[in-house]
This record gives sequence, structure tokens and C-alpha cells, in this order.
Amino acid sequence: MKTRSKIFATAFSLSLAFFSAQNKTIKTHFLDLDGTSTNIKIQPTMYGIFFEDINFAADGGLYAELIKNRSFEFDEPLTGWKQPNTKTLSPNLDSGFLTIITDKSKTNKNYARITVWNDKNYILENEGLRGIGLHQGEKYDLSFNLENISGNISAINTNLIDENGTLISSVSTIIKGGGWQKYNAVFSPSKTVEKAKLEITFTGKGIVNMDMISLFPQETWKGRKGGLRKDLVQKLYDLQPGFLRFPGGCIVEGRTLAERYQWKKTIVKVEDRENLINKWNNGFAHRLTPDYWQSFGLGFFEYFQLAEDLGAEPLPILSCGMACQFNTAELVKMEDLDPYVQDALDLIEFANGDSNTKWGKIRTEIGHSKPFNMKFIGVGNEQWGADYIERYKVFEKAIHAKYPDIKIISGSGPSPDGEFFDYGWKELKKLNAQIVDEHYYNSPEWFLKNADRYDKYDRRGPKVFAGEYAAQSVGVVKPDNKNNWLTALSEAAFMTGLERNADVVTMTSYAPLFAHADGWQWTPDLIWFNNLKSYATPNYYVQKLFSNNKGTDLIKISENGNPLKGENNLYASAVRDLKKEETIIKIVNSSSQETSVEINPKNIKTDNRLTKIVLTSAGLSDENNFQSETIIPKEEVQTIKKGKISVEIPANSLVVLKIK
Repeated sequence: MKTRSKIFATAFSLSLAFFSAQNKTIKTHFLDLDGTSTNIKIQPTMYGIFFEDINFAADGGLYAELIKNRSFEFDEPLTGWKQPNTKTLSPNLDSGFLTIITDKSKTNKNYARITVWNDKNYILENEGLRGIGLHQGEKYDLSFNLENISGNISAINTNLIDENGTLISSVSTIIKGGGWQKYNAVFSPSKTVEKAKLEITFTGKGIVNMDMISLFPQETWKGRKGGLRKDLVQKLYDLQPGFLRFPGGCIVEGRTLAERYQWKKTIVKVEDRENLINKWNNGFAHRLTPDYWQSFGLGFFEYFQLAEDLGAEPLPILSCGMACQFNTAELVKMEDLDPYVQDALDLIEFANGDSNTKWGKIRTEIGHSKPFNMKFIGVGNEQWGADYIERYKVFEKAIHAKYPDIKIISGSGPSPDGEFFDYGWKELKKLNAQIVDEHYYNSPEWFLKNADRYDKYDRRGPKVFAGEYAAQSVGVVKPDNKNNWLTALSEAAFMTGLERNADVVTMTSYAPLFAHADGWQWTPDLIWFNNLKSYATPNYYVQKLFSNNKGTDLIKISENGNPLKGENNLYASAVRDLKKEETIIKIVNSSSQETSVEINPKNIKTDNRLTKIVLTSAGLSDENNFQSETIIPKEEVQTIKKGKISVEIPANSLVVLKIK
């Protein structure tokens, strides 16, 4: 009897739940979409890319070199290299040894002198940048510089071995003649390996010098020798970015002025580029990476070339004579600032000058006769205080005296509010600054609450570059931050506010861009990768949906005459794309309940169909990963009936509506 009663009670409860669900009403919001021109243009630079060499983003990431410390230039020159005995894996000094020769007259000052006692046991091994990623069926170019000093070494034998020491590819290179010569060979791996090693052995006995031991996939972006990793650039290309900001970030400033980024040192021949320790090698106690260096194989010429490939405006940021204020805060005296200012003037000439100018000629000789047509330059990264303003004035005067059409990016410091932020904005307004860079790393709640941030900005003041932002799931500089759906959703809500205020905000970019799964220092990040593959985060897809659908002209969407900026958990912006003849609406629902919108278009002629793109996930803590990307945009086509646009907006979602 108890069992029957229990079954009846359960069935009754289920019936109540069913009828309750059936009778549940979804609230409908009635929105007005006014196609009348606001006379506000969406700038082509509205959504762009911020690149900084953090998290192994350059060496070990975008720059496709697979050998760590290829020219023995690290402070500890054998970093990444081992001389193992085949049995004990300890240095095998009985079979041979390596010493480092230093020539301080050169920028690439070190090379290895290898003495081989016998040709059976001596091995030189490189571990790669968190391993060497190899794909079966692809080819890899090996190159090295070698000088035959003495003895009868007749061949260099190079092997690629997997994590267990199994041979997966081998090639032998015959050594001929004396003097420094460059040798080349090609590997064809027999299987795919994420963390292989390069192994070098010698045929014969004697002494040789070796330098610039390098390994690149042939399958690079646009097939360029010694180029960029194809899958990572493709993800950037798919964003359709309006600009590429480089090379950072705090890396521009350096911990000291000696460690600042100096662009002129990065445009010489690759083998002559002076290596430098990376600022982030010990930036955070939770992720110390003493082997993190910059080879500058990805230098300023390559950055400009990448921007051109992406169809993006190049936006270089230069040191203003202030080292990172979170580190040494070292300052150049005002009377010694001229070389820093000259670097900025020379860079503009390098980018835009014809081949008759000094730096335009250098660019032409590198291989790009046509100017890059650079329009923007940044003075300092995120400096603050009176020292920055004093130096900014000098840069601005010199740049605009010679290049009045160049737009200068200035900075408001590392925070979105507070004493330094207020001081910076006050002074930059006085100076009629053109574009002020704002940075904000904060909680998802902050982003949701600040979608109206720019509603209150002075329309007559400087424009805004939202140059670095990302929602932090745990807290700023916390290693446990995740690229979960909550962070992406809150950024989408905030971005509708950026778009609604396109008369003030003209440039925006998420940061940081890249992170190596085994080599990261900072989280969260837009794109994650390992040695073999990469995946896009939910945050990436938010950026892509906005950037791919930025439109050309801002129009108004409202509820009861008010913009949607968080009331009832709804956020929205709308644009016209005059080139594609589309109206595009972006709506964010940050509620846990599904809602419905009925949009009444005014002063707009619409087709009878709309494209609906939805980005959402069942759980706010959900993430994408290397195994699968579950949080991706999903597209469908709906019919517009009687001129009314009726659309369901799922809980916790970003919805993009496109109407011809």
C-alpha cells in the first residue's frame, strides 16, 4: 500500500511539474529599432588584436621555431641543451664535450665548440620549447651553421626522437670544406608527437663550431620560410581584426630600461638579432619560467607583415623612457630623452617612408618596397603620473611636427579608475590628446555593471582605446582564472556598451591573446595552444561575433525609449552595415531565464528572413578545451512575419540578428 501511494504521489508531482512548465510564460520585451542615422560611424578599428609575448606567445607559439636557445645566447648558454650518455643520461665527457665561445663584438655573440673523442657515444640533445611538436606527413626544415676546425668529422647525424626515445625521423648531412657554412636538411616524421627532442651525433672525430641550430615546419602561414605557425595565425585572420597592436604590453617597457623592447634591433638579419630575457620569465611567483627568452625572430618587420596579412592597421607601442612602474620604475632624464623620441620618428619613416629615405630604404632592402601606411603609434604602455605626462608632451610635439596625420595613443595607467586614472585623463584632456588607452581586468560582475561606462564620457574629449580587458573568474593575476562562459558572457554585455558609444570608443582589444598550455604565466587568455593544436575559448567567439559583425553605422535600439544596458538583464546594440546592406542587432541576456523580444523596426526596410546566431552554454562555468569546443556560435534562419521581428533569447546567451 505504501508503495502504491508513493508511486501515485510521484506521478502526481511529475504531472504538476509538467503542467507548470506548459503554463510557464516567457516574458516578452518590446523593443524599438530606429534605422534613422545617428551620424555615428563604427570605425574599422573598433575591434582588433592585442599581441604581447607572454605565455610563450612568440617563441614557442606564433613564431614557429621549434628549437630552444638555438644560438646558445641565454644567460646560461646550455639552457635547453643536454649532452647525455646513452645509458646514464649524465654528461658523457669521455666521448666528447661542448664549450661556449664568446665574441662580444657581435650581437649573436655565442657559439658552441664541440670536441668529439669518438663517433659512437657523444650526443647533443635539444628539448625544444616545452617539447617539439611534429605532425606525421608534414616536413620540417633543419638548418645549422658549422665551421669545421680539425679532425675528420664527415657528417652530422640528426634524429627526432619521441618521449620514449624512439626514433621517428633521421637525416645525415655531409660536411664539406672549412670556414663557416650553412647546412640544410629535411625531416619527415613517421608519426605525430607532441613532445619530441632533437638529437645530434657525429661521424668521425675532431672539433667543430656550431651555431643557429634551427628547426621549422614547412607548413607555415603563407608558406614563408622561418615563418609563423599557421593554425594560430588562421585564428587571428578569422577574427577580421581592425588593428594589430604590438609588441605589448609591459614587455614594451621592460623591467629595466636596458630590457625594454628596442625595435631597431629586431629588423636586422634573424641570425644577428640580439636575444633578450623575457620580462615574464619571473614575473609571477606561481609560474616561474627562467628559460623564457626572446629571440626576436618575430620582430617589427614581421609584425608589420602580419598586420598586412590580416588586413589590420599596424599599431606599434614604443617605450617613452620609463621602465615598468611595477618593477624598477627606472626613468630616463628629460635631457636624455631625445634617442627615444628619435626611435619613434624613425619607426614612422620605416613604416611609411619611400625608398629614398634612410629607414624606408632599409624596409625596401628587407623585402617590402611598398610603405605599410601606418596611421597610429603608441607612446608608452600603461605608465602613469606626472613623469609620464611630461614625457608624452615631448613625444607628441616632435611626432606631430613632422607627421601631423599620425594618431597618437596615450595611456591612462593600469586601472579603470582611481587617483592615477583621474590625473591622467585630466592632463591628457588639457593636451587635447587624440586617443587614450584604458585597461581593465576585473570580475564578471564589474563588466555587467559597467555596460553604461561610456554613456557619461565627454563627447568633445579624447577618443578611447579599450586596449586591454578581460573578465577574471577568480581575481586579477590569479592562476586559477578560467575562460568560462560567465566571463565571456559578461564581456559580451560590456561590449554592447562599447558599441553603443562608438562616438567615444574607437578601438578595443581583449588581452592577453595567446597562452601555451605548458608555458603560461597569466590567465585567462583568448586562444590556448600546445605543440600540436589550438582551441578557441568562449571569449574568442564573443570577440569574433562582434568583430565579424561590426557594421559601419550605429543605430538605436531601445525599450520604452531607453537603451538596453542591464535593466531586466538585457543588453543590446544595433548597427547598419551599408556595404553589406544589413542591419545587425546584438542582444545579451544575462538572466538564468529565457526571454523573448519583439522588435519593431522603424525607418528600415527589411527582408522577410533573418539570420539568428546564438552563443550560449548550459553552465556558466563551462569551458572549451583541446578535446572539444562545445561553446561555439550556432546559426539558424527565421522568418519575419508582418514586419515584426519576434525572437527567443535563451538564458545566459549572446544572440546576433542579421537582417538584409
